[in-house]
Amino acid sequence: MVQMNRLLSPRQEEILGFISEYQRVHVVPPSTRLIQRQFGFGSQTSVVRHLRSLAAKGAIEQLADGSWGRRAREVQGLIEVALFGSIPAGEPILAAQEVRGAVGVDPAVFGISDSARSRIWALEIKGDSMIGAHICPGDIGLFESREPRPGEIVAALIDGQTTLKRFERVDGRAILRAENPAYPDLIPAEHLEAQGVLVGLLRRGSR
Repeated sequence: MVQMNRLLSPRQEEILGFISEYQRVHVVPPSTRLIQRQFGFGSQTSVVRHLRSLAAKGAIEQLADGSWGRRAREVQGLIEVALFGSIPAGEPILAAQEVRGAVGVDPAVFGISDSARSRIWALEIKGDSMIGAHICPGDIGLFESREPRPGEIVAALIDGQTTLKRFERVDGRAILRAENPAYPDLIPAEHLEAQGVLVGLLRRGSR
């Protein structure tokens, strides 16, 4: 899974996530050849270019043995976040959520403070209404339970149904807006509640 950080390009986010997950399981970082095979790069030179860029941004470093990865203490700093059901990034639907498991999250990647850790939870995303924000079906969204600010993406309960949309205020009224022109704005008839604010994504596989 790839831990999405707004400072990195989508490809760099995917590579960082692969490195972090590989190190979590195997302790040592993946080789450049393994990264090349995982992402289909034409040469190891392309891999090294991405690794150097990640190092320049402080995401990884070249270790003593010449490999590129994260320090052991950073990998060990993963926290477990409860994974509930799924949320539609499409038309709102009725959905009862229950814990399905847990996902490993590096709080440093998302800027999650110690005090916020207990308010973080996860949902699998279904549908394509948020593709303009690079949120794809199958991604795992990480949410923080807090009040949203206009422009933030939220897991929302609107008139008893759940959906993933951008929270906006128009003429003083709260609405939900998609990031796909095929979907109209959602205006609550009675009730709109933001259950959590999206703070990051875990992306499954490479895209």
